[in-house]
Amino acid sequence: MSLPQFAYAAPKTLEEALALLAQHRGDARVMAGGTDLLLKMERRKLAPAVLIGLKRIDELRYIRFEPEQGLFIGALARLSDVVEDAIIRAKYPAIAHAASRTATVQIRNMGTVAGNLCNSSPCADNAPTLIARGAKVELVGAQARSRWLDLEKFFTGPGATALAPDEIMRQIHVPCPPGGSAAAYQNISARSKVDISAVSVGVHLTRRDGKCHDARIVLGAVAPVPMRAREAEALLVGTGMDEDVMRASGEMAAREARPISDVRASSEWRREMVAVLTRRALRQAWDSIASAHGGIVNR
Repeated sequence: MSLPQFAYAAPKTLEEALALLAQHRGDARVMAGGTDLLLKMERRKLAPAVLIGLKRIDELRYIRFEPEQGLFIGALARLSDVVEDAIIRAKYPAIAHAASRTATVQIRNMGTVAGNLCNSSPCADNAPTLIARGAKVELVGAQARSRWLDLEKFFTGPGATALAPDEIMRQIHVPCPPGGSAAAYQNISARSKVDISAVSVGVHLTRRDGKCHDARIVLGAVAPVPMRAREAEALLVGTGMDEDVMRASGEMAAREARPISDVRASSEWRREMVAVLTRRALRQAWDSIASAHGGIVNR
């Protein structure tokens, strides 16, 4: 199937891109890698009059780590860049792992993390771990307008975000990992390894004095948007994270999930997998913390 007709603009600066977006307000779409957008256009789910390509805007192409502030991922950083970046692999391994689980090698070499988030699919692989790590996104508009938003609040529904029609996501910020903490990502597809996730779970744990001090559990593909399993998180805080506690947390997360049945999986299967993957992710993160401190605890 061919694409609908459109005009194409290739600005060289962010200011030019924002001016074009304001000029064609409501009739234009921004494109980074295009792996999601072009597919939607081919299927006639979208038909923008103008595509604004960001590929020539080098100022958006970066991955930067600042010891006092944390990780910054520019809008044009590809998924493969995140997978291969040495600092991300060392300090944010769960983020690299989530990016590596996104689609195929070919798509990872074209698609961007920012684009994956702006597509706002409930099953976006990169969202759960980034939300669990407390990520924020910077949204910029015309006249140098800029605002930061918790990634958790960025998603407003399937395919819908908090982006205003004249805004572009400039970058993603992930805070420095606190001491005694670790994150993990688990996902599963009911059909094939390259299919989109039928269920995904991102967790982040912090340990103090041998007990769980803070916990975040984020579920993907089991609700209209990536969702925090807050009751499941509350079960963990103050505990020594033994197997019974992790199992109970996984079961609670499954009860909090709001899955649907579709061509990829039934709601019942998804709910069962939430419990399993939550437990696995919790164990992986907790063992990572313990390993960094010289041993495995509460096995």
